[in-house]
Amino acid sequence: MKKLLLIILISAPFIAQLVVLPFVNKIDPIIFGLPFLQFWLFLWIVLTPFCTLGIYQLQKSEGSLD
Repeated sequence: MKKLLLIILISAPFIAQLVVLPFVNKIDPIIFGLPFLQFWLFLWIVLTPFCTLGIYQLQKSEGSLD
């Protein structure tokens, strides 16, 4: 289970910013005054460090950081 979560946390930012990008390339809806594409990119700039923190915590709990 931890291995699957680790793979998801590693691949989520790449998939969200590269694979999904053509599908979110829209102006509407406007969220917080930003076109949807800019909001999507900004959202993942904020979420990527949380994914990295999750990866760190998983590896720390397994003892892989020694």
